[in-house]
Amino acid sequence: MVALSIQLVQFPSTNKQLPSLHSIISSSNVKSNYVRIRCGIAEPSGEPAPMGQKTKYKDGFFEKAFMSLFARKMGKFAKQDSDINTTTTKGFLQHDYESFVDVSKRVMQGRSRIQQQEVVREVLLSMLPPGAPAQFRKLFPPTKWAAEFNAALTVPFFHWLVGPSEVVEVEIDGVKQKSGVHIKKCRYLENSGCVGMCVNMCKIPTQDFFTDEFGLPLTMIPNFEDMSCEMVYGQVPPPFEEDPVAKQPCLADICTVASTSSILCPKLLA
Repeated sequence: MVALSIQLVQFPSTNKQLPSLHSIISSSNVKSNYVRIRCGIAEPSGEPAPMGQKTKYKDGFFEKAFMSLFARKMGKFAKQDSDINTTTTKGFLQHDYESFVDVSKRVMQGRSRIQQQEVVREVLLSMLPPGAPAQFRKLFPPTKWAAEFNAALTVPFFHWLVGPSEVVEVEIDGVKQKSGVHIKKCRYLENSGCVGMCVNMCKIPTQDFFTDEFGLPLTMIPNFEDMSCEMVYGQVPPPFEEDPVAKQPCLADICTVASTSSILCPKLLA
């Protein structure tokens, strides 16, 4: 089991083991030597909105570029809706987060759980140059340093997708290391409101991509009560059948397609 300590992690300036981590951290919006990136949140507090309220974001060029890139890639697999402008008709920077989530929902239509995950895998592979996974394995073998380095990279580069996050200390096989990422309130789950989308379009394919393609184990642990999530680099994910998410019911209060007749989210059963 992974013991998670939800606390901010400091990287001392004298750390010689991870010299390149400091260049990443120092180039981010860091306060008091902590790894913290605000994600263009438009809330007065600068933090995600409380449960029951939708967080307001102010996305910039970087965020919109990633939204557009992923939406256009995923749009090739999405069911077309004649009543709306499809992905292919939008300009590169005309996508917002809502349209990105809409594409994700249409990708799910008519596909099984495994097929949805395979689409995400194909989209991720399509964004990499040939031979990239093999090069990643050479650069980042499954070591403590590699896990910590990728955790540090996750904070600035995943913020457009999941919202603000911070590096946290985790314990893996009795060893404490700074290879965890605490997502405060996942933007993807908050906007989709769908357990199936969280699991099939994010958690499982991301875990599998890092673990199987890159050779760096990753376990993601979503909390459906407060919409937070833990990403644990270096921890081998459990089989789906043994993962607690496999028994997760729909978020009936916020999911527009929630099933009240099923104990579990139907998208986890298909």
